[in-house]
Order: sequence, then structure tokens, then C-alpha cells
Amino acid sequence: MTIKVRFAPSPTGPLHIGGARSALFNYLFAAHNGGEMVLRIENTDLERSRKEYEAEIIESLKWLGIRWTEGIDANGDNGPYRQTERLEIYNEYAQKLLDIGHAYYCFCTEEELEKERQAMLADGQIVRYSGKCRYLSETEIQEKLKSGRKPAIRFKVPGNKIYIVDDMVRGQVSFESANEGDFIIVKSDNMPTYNFAVVIDDVLMGITHVIRAEEHLSNTPRQLMLYDTLNLKRPQFAHVSLILGSDKQKMSKRHGATSVIQYREMGYLPQALFNFLSLLGWAPEGEEEILTHDETIAAFGLGKVSKSPAVFDLNKLNWLNQQYIKKLDIKDLKRQIEPYLIDSRFVENIKNIDDTRYTVMVEAVRERLVCLNDIKIQAAVFFDDPKYEKDALDVLREDGVLQVLETFLNDFPVKNEADEIKKHIKSLVKKLGLKPRNVFMPLRCALTGNTHGPDLPYLINFWGKEETIRRIKNSIELIAK
Repeated sequence: MTIKVRFAPSPTGPLHIGGARSALFNYLFAAHNGGEMVLRIENTDLERSRKEYEAEIIESLKWLGIRWTEGIDANGDNGPYRQTERLEIYNEYAQKLLDIGHAYYCFCTEEELEKERQAMLADGQIVRYSGKCRYLSETEIQEKLKSGRKPAIRFKVPGNKIYIVDDMVRGQVSFESANEGDFIIVKSDNMPTYNFAVVIDDVLMGITHVIRAEEHLSNTPRQLMLYDTLNLKRPQFAHVSLILGSDKQKMSKRHGATSVIQYREMGYLPQALFNFLSLLGWAPEGEEEILTHDETIAAFGLGKVSKSPAVFDLNKLNWLNQQYIKKLDIKDLKRQIEPYLIDSRFVENIKNIDDTRYTVMVEAVRERLVCLNDIKIQAAVFFDDPKYEKDALDVLREDGVLQVLETFLNDFPVKNEADEIKKHIKSLVKKLGLKPRNVFMPLRCALTGNTHGPDLPYLINFWGKEETIRRIKNSIELIAK
């Protein structure tokens, strides 16, 4: 049997981190087992679905490195792959349920249903549909239809039956049909409900495994009823845990960015986010956490997926992203950083430097970048005049600092490469008979106004002799005041 999974997002917003993790687990499971993956779009929420969200979801999945073999942007023999283009298919199956007596027309209005719901709540009952339209006669049904009433179609829930699913993550889970009221499968606007459409789509597309978030577990009994009533083969289910914020609450906007596109815009690398999301609820053998795309596929298995909620640890994501930035080829890093610089206040400065100096700048800040967007802050030291912090001023006013600065001016490095500059400063340490800190730190504070920052030789290399001397002289004047 060829394993076949699916990811079926609703285009009502950007791709959420939770949705991306579900898509990723489906992709990893299929790829690990030599299977296939379908991407289809559940767009029956006509009010909220947007084409632009569909495009954004597709782009985010591709950016992450998730690939599918069938569906939107991949063709296939089981389309169409948008639910609004499959209404005839759903109507066929709904009619079949009507014909075999397992579904019926419901003419209840929203107001009537709400009144019924409130009455049940007041009586302390389980809120579910009373089933009153189940007992309408054929004459009553025809009269209502002739009067122009547009009914929904409800499924007749079997009485006192237990449904069991062997979940690949959560183990055996049972559901009692007595807890479910007759539920709508087709709304009065002819749109199928989620629980109905998803069953039909999964069967017709040959889905063998449904891997989805834990919050869908409550939908499972209704879907099992439909599978069994229509005599359709059930897929295997795997419900993965929710993703929680650092406060152990379900992730929301209060925790910061929640969509893939937000992380992309901040300058997280797709490799880092792919790696990070794979570890949310799954752990490979051993202690290694930095895994390549192919290593993750090779190691992945649902047997290692935890039942416990996964915590979105931003510090861990930041650390991972930093590691991937450090590993980038310098040409690739320069290319990826450029859009952030163009979007910064340094856009004109960047236009006026050659590729050699641009390379020096990027190499200088590489170790300090958590996200690519950080270049907007890190670039300041290269182009702005120093704004002397208190700690830097304290260093500059220490005994012997003036001698260090004047010696550097009078014995400026002959060669301007970073390595040569570093060697030259070390030679000054010996010449002056001082500790390295007492030479490097005054020079840093004089040139940048800070006690920390990119390696000093890179900065001097970037500025060149004229700009470096200007900065040193300005700091000497400051000390003399």
C-alpha cells in the first residue's frame, strides 16, 4: 500500500504556525515512507476565504521546503482540489444518504436553533439538535419546499453506538454516539460542512493517513459515522498535540508572530523554521537538534511524536536561526540580507559601497545576526558617527588611553585587510607593553562609541584609513574637553 496524506488548509488567513507544523508532519511522514502528499483547499467558508490567502499559503509551504505530489499547483487525477469546485460530488453523496434514510431535510432557522440551544443550556442538558425535523412527513417536507424554504441536510446519528479509533499518536480513543446530535452535512446555501466534505474528499483522493492537530479529535466521531454509514474505508488517524506559547496557553497573537509569513519577513531562514517546527512535538533519536531537510525525513516517525503539548520556544528558534545564518555561504548571505538593507535607512549608503566593502560588512556582522532583519540595527556602526555611551566614555578617560590612540595614529597599519590589521594591533600591544584589552577596548570605544560590536579589524577594513583616522581624532578631541 502506498501511503498517501493530505494537507487541506482553509484560505481564511495566512498560514499559521500550527498549520505549518501539521503540513510538515504530513510531508515528513509521506517522504519517510516513500508516499504521496495532496494539497487541497477547503474554501467553503465563502465569507472569509480569499484567493490572496490561498496564494500566500502555497508560497509559504514552498518557502518552507514542503512539497506535494498532487493537488493545487501539482495536478492529479482526483481533482478538482478546491471544495467549491466539488459541489456536485458532495450533492451526490448527500443524496445517497437521503435515499438510504440516513439523512433528512432540516428547515429550522438560525433563530429557532438558538432558542432551542438556550433552553437546553438553561436545563443543564447537553447542547445538541433535538431532531424535530427528522420526523417530518413527506407531505410536510414537500409543502415547505414548495413554499420556497431552503433546507439544510442533517445526518441521522445512530443511537447508542460506540465508535473506536486507534490513533497513531494517542492510542485507542472511543466515542459514544449518544453524545452527538444529528448534525448538518449540507447547509441551506448548498455548501457542505467540514465533517462531510473532508470524508468524501479523503476517500476519493485515496488518503490512507490523516495527520492533523489534536483540536480535530472532537470531529472524528462524526466522520467515523459517515465512513461507516456510506461503507467507506476509514483512513488511519494521528492527532498531534497543540502548540502552546511560553505561558503554556494556546498560541495566539499575544505571543507574537503566529504566521509563517511573519517569520519570513523578520528574516528567519526556511531551513531553520523547518528544523524548528519538526521538533515541536517530535524528537529524533540522540541529542542532535540541528538536522538537514533529508536528515529530518530519514529520522521522522509518528511513533516518536509526543502526546503532550509542544511549547513554542522563541529562544530556541532564535538559536537555530543563528546557527543556520553562520553556515550560509557568504554570497548567499549577502543576497538574502540585501532586501533588508534596501528597506532600511542605509539604502543610499549601500549604493555607495563596492562589493568588497559590502562583503566585509556582512562578514563582520554574521555572528551577531539572530535574524536577517537585524542587519538594520547592525549596519549602524558602519555608517553612523559614534554616539558615545557612558561605558565607552569611562574607558576613553582611563589613564594611558591617549597614548594608545596617538600611537595607533602615528603607526597606522600599512595593509588594510582584516587579518593584517589584527596582527598590527597585536604588535602595538607588545610595543606599548599593555594587556590586549587595554589596546583593543580604547580603540573600539574611540571608533564606535560602544564597548561591544563587530570585530574591530573588520570595521577598520571597511572604513579605510581616512575614515578611521577621522574617528580617532574626533575621540581625542572629546577626551581633551
